Amino acid sequence: MAQATAQVHPEHQWLDSFAEHVRQQAKDHNIPGMGLVFVEQGQPAHFEFYGKTERNGDDIDADTVFRLASVSKTFTGVLMAKLVEQRKLAWQTPLSRLAPEFGFTPQGHDRLTLAHLLSQSSGFSPNAYDNLIEANYPLSRVLNMLADLEPLCSPGRCYTYQNALFGVLEHYFESQQSSYQQQLTQQLFVPLNMPHASVGKVALQSSDSWAKPHIAITRSKWRKSPVENNYYRFSPAAGVNASLADMEIWLRALLGEYPDVMSQELVSTVTTPHIRTRRELRRRAWRSFLNDAHYGLGWRIYDFKGHTVNYHGGWVKGYRADVAFVPEFGVGYAMLMNAESNLINGFTAQFWSRFFAIRHAEGEQLRQQTAAEE
Repeated sequence: MAQATAQVHPEHQWLDSFAEHVRQQAKDHNIPGMGLVFVEQGQPAHFEFYGKTERNGDDIDADTVFRLASVSKTFTGVLMAKLVEQRKLAWQTPLSRLAPEFGFTPQGHDRLTLAHLLSQSSGFSPNAYDNLIEANYPLSRVLNMLADLEPLCSPGRCYTYQNALFGVLEHYFESQQSSYQQQLTQQLFVPLNMPHASVGKVALQSSDSWAKPHIAITRSKWRKSPVENNYYRFSPAAGVNASLADMEIWLRALLGEYPDVMSQELVSTVTTPHIRTRRELRRRAWRSFLNDAHYGLGWRIYDFKGHTVNYHGGWVKGYRADVAFVPEFGVGYAMLMNAESNLINGFTAQFWSRFFAIRHAEGEQLRQQTAAEE
């Protein structure tokens, strides 16, 4: 994994060890390409890269564009929070007002709100009609079928992760003679000066350098696959593209370095727990570290051995992505992959385990020094 930062701060030497671990695992599994960025407030970003956009393609670098898959939901949460700040919408805006054509009124659906959608607490069965998204059913047909679906629980009472329901926002923006892409560009990409961030398949494939998707044939053999359009049609759920250079800026904004674009009150709003996500506590790579887990507004919130990690992962055909930040220490991390590899789960969990161990050791050393001086 090539190192892109010219100089590593002494306190970040542990990153070299982590990068070597990632590099060796990526090599062992013949991962096509990947990269990560570590951000700390007031410090240069630390980038690491491995592999290529495709066989005989360009080397992965900070400007290589990847699909973010469900990491897109973190952008959607912030975008909708900005519209709430601007009083264009409210968290209690009912879905029946956002998409009146689709009949979100029977069987208690009239109580479904924007907050329920973004907090994954709609009450519909988990991943309802993802199969129809993948079968390229029209957005209108999927939303009509969702509106007819009997819920498992009342809105706000249980965690039921969705993709298709985010199509309500796609439809809402179009009904306002706009689009999710236009709103995200105007409200976030342009003000933050994110150089390569975009929405949609055409935008991905128009990038100067973009990582081609790969699916597994065996444990360490990969095949390039076509870019599928299915989840792009529900872009608030999984339609954003970005490079690691973009993810650096995104993390810095979440950490408060762009207060004119994203206030800390806004960030606090989207990362406030709404619904407990007990299933997350059973994730193989994470379960030994997590005390509790919730979903906020487009964000997962983990209690990682007493530290709050705001996180989201993404997975669509040929790509994986992770993003996380810890306001307590003013740090953030993102990893992007052009392969459907579960290695990313372990990498991210191990990253935070190593980071907290280092910070605890540094804190203990400082306490001992202070005690000796006294």
